[in-house]
Amino acid sequence: MGAKNGLIYCFVARGTGPGVVVLADYSPFEGNFNKIALECAQKLAANNHSITYTCDRHTFNFLVEDGITYLVVAEESFPRKIPFAFLARVKDDFRKKFGGEAGADMAVAHSLDKRFRPIMKEHMTFCLQHPEELDKVSKIQKQVDDVKGVMMLNIDKIIERHERLEVIEDKAGNLANEAQQFQKKTNTLKNNLWWQNMKVKLFVLLLIVVVILVIWLSICHGFSCSSGGGGGGNNPPANTGSGTAPPGGRRLL
Repeated sequence: MGAKNGLIYCFVARGTGPGVVVLADYSPFEGNFNKIALECAQKLAANNHSITYTCDRHTFNFLVEDGITYLVVAEESFPRKIPFAFLARVKDDFRKKFGGEAGADMAVAHSLDKRFRPIMKEHMTFCLQHPEELDKVSKIQKQVDDVKGVMMLNIDKIIERHERLEVIEDKAGNLANEAQQFQKKTNTLKNNLWWQNMKVKLFVLLLIVVVILVIWLSICHGFSCSSGGGGGGNNPPANTGSGTAPPGGRRLL
């Protein structure tokens, strides 16, 4: 390996791991970059991610997305943002032109060389000749990603706040229901206490009446009670005087 041109070798492959299949590749130089790149691709995880390996003063930059693996080999001293800018451009064009075909079982090794190799060559030439344009694009993309991150954070906060409001509303509703139940129980208890108080009053009143009646009966020896007195009335007159009447009807005084 020994080229001095920044970007050295690139490919587009289907899948990762031992079953990875290179669909198209391009390199302006001779070397064994393809073998080392394929060995690295066979160690990649299948989930969407990007990663860089370093070997012999070269970087092997990978982008895995939706089952497609994109690679570009660059000199280690080459700015890291340019290889990934190149991969992003290649990915966009590949999706537009061969996205459906790449996942099909008919996609065999290097089956897209003739159709996609010129496109990879064009992107590599542009990235080498206009690195400042890529720098601007990278900055804009970073700003967009930052804005998206802030928006997602705000959305998460709004959702979290909405969930908290729903919890508060649920608690308020529960408290209102509990308050209604408590009011009903209070009214029921109040009515029960009122009836109990009324029963006590009626019992005391009845007891007083019974006591008065007992006292009345004790004094009068019954329900008919009469008082004694002189003169008048139906009693016969008392017999006054003494002795017997004399003969001839006269009575001695």
